[in-house]
Amino acid sequence: MRKAVPIAIGVVVAAVVATYALSPFFMESEIYEEMPETVLAAPGSGITTYGGTFVGVDDGIHNAEGSARALPQGDGSYVLRLEDFYSTPGPDLYVYLSTDKGIDDHVNLGSLKANRGDQNYQIPPETDLEKYDHVLVWCRPFGVLFGSAQIQPLQ
Repeated sequence: MRKAVPIAIGVVVAAVVATYALSPFFMESEIYEEMPETVLAAPGSGITTYGGTFVGVDDGIHNAEGSARALPQGDGSYVLRLEDFYSTPGPDLYVYLSTDKGIDDHVNLGSLKANRGDQNYQIPPETDLEKYDHVLVWCRPFGVLFGSAQIQPLQ
């Protein structure tokens, strides 16, 4: 009986620590950023924008939905806008532009700001959107794709 109490306390402490450590992996978060005022293009303006729809891995654990658009700004650069976006929560998710659904050749746009909502990411100047035409939501610690959107020129 004396051994059972310390074991029970240890199990409770381990459960609390595990719950605290793993909670970010299951937490939903939302952000609704406005469209940047520096965006030039409107549909039909003749300025090239890029767009596509997310296709999730949808394996029961990893998924992403919504749209991705690369919009030109006044300085010649582009901003990536995720709209009506949703992904399953995960640890250390990042937004990449890539040449395909892998990360052998990619441009890191930064940490995913939230797993739900509308959000903007600055695309580095001189990024070739004809080459880097896939937007990825990528889990860095596990090297797992949650979803991708192939962006294509729109007029």
